[in-house]
Amino acid sequence: MTAAALPFPPPFLPYGRQSVDEEDIAAVAAVLRGDWLTQGPAVAAFERALAGRVGARDTVACANGTAALRLAYTALDLGPGDAVVVPANTFLATASAAHHAGAEVAFADVDPATGLMGVEQAEAAIARGRAAGWRVRALVPVHYAGQTAPMAALGALARAERLAVVEDACHAVGSVELATGRAPVPVGACSESALTVFSFHPVKTIAAGEGGAVTGNDPGLMARVRSLCNHGMRRAPGGDPAADHAFADPGAAFDADGMPNPWYYEMPEPGFNHRLSDIHAALALSQIRRLDAFVERRRRLMALYAEWLAPLAPLVESPATVPWCDPAWHLCAVRIDFAAAGRSRARVMAALRADGIGSQVHYIPVHRQPFWRRRYGDADLPGAMMHYARTLSLPLFPGMADADVERVAAGLERALTGAIS
Repeated sequence: MTAAALPFPPPFLPYGRQSVDEEDIAAVAAVLRGDWLTQGPAVAAFERALAGRVGARDTVACANGTAALRLAYTALDLGPGDAVVVPANTFLATASAAHHAGAEVAFADVDPATGLMGVEQAEAAIARGRAAGWRVRALVPVHYAGQTAPMAALGALARAERLAVVEDACHAVGSVELATGRAPVPVGACSESALTVFSFHPVKTIAAGEGGAVTGNDPGLMARVRSLCNHGMRRAPGGDPAADHAFADPGAAFDADGMPNPWYYEMPEPGFNHRLSDIHAALALSQIRRLDAFVERRRRLMALYAEWLAPLAPLVESPATVPWCDPAWHLCAVRIDFAAAGRSRARVMAALRADGIGSQVHYIPVHRQPFWRRRYGDADLPGAMMHYARTLSLPLFPGMADADVERVAAGLERALTGAIS
């Protein structure tokens, strides 16, 4: 029996949601019954698990993906007069975090089919930033919907232009980069970047409730990220007691035998309270053990979408794929010719909702937001606007049944071709 023939309304399908099981609940309950709700062993365990999963030397867990971006930008000393290249097709945080660091944002266009920034778009943004008189110092590829930006090419560009690279992989935990002549590389290994940032919001591939992380391979840079995450504070004094050092309290730093005193802390520079709690870390640690299963389920659902949406072409096109990655799909962002359908996106979304199907738009191009338009004027980024005009995110999460994809496709067909109420 198909979803349309059921004698009762099927459950509402949001565009994304968490998949929590009894093991996840038990992991969180164990923390709640334990001694540490924050700054305890669950955070360190999750950091080790994530670093091992993505192949990075170190991981710093933090409060959310926005905090991860802020830590990355600050650790790279981005500030007034500097500029960060950010694709226009991203969530607000990629650009806002750069502004909070004091830097300007040079918005880049994207491929209208994939929503990804490529080399040509990055080069144009670099040129615009320099024409504005900014020191362009960082490139921030966004791995949209789970597909990676072309990191080998962008990494080569960054080296030629002497730019740091921060990968915004908030959509891409579990995705893998593919490159000619080398083994596949998990996103987060930082093979072409200084730092990678992740998000563990409930709609992402693994959930922490709220949570994020920064991964990297440079010990000094990661030590700074870790310090910035916790007020810029460190426990052990940074130097020999006999050396010239500006201790917070020289008398308290060491005892008479030169041993560091256990209560001592110092702040070489101001940081933030962006820590992840052990409650959130316990959920994320439990979830990461099922990451492979989550990724495979999402890939299976995307394959079903390609099958069930094919009859709706050319009105509806499945997400365009790129050859340089094996994605852990975060979004099913299809492309729809609303003009050819003769109805607005809002009307289509309303019809889907009436059918018990959620949808969303990812994203309104960031350069069109009022703050950035007041600051920089109206940038001409046609690829981002073309992508925005046609995109619609359909339900995608591991808890969906195979039949749910058929139900969504049927609902979308009704919304696009049925009688307009």
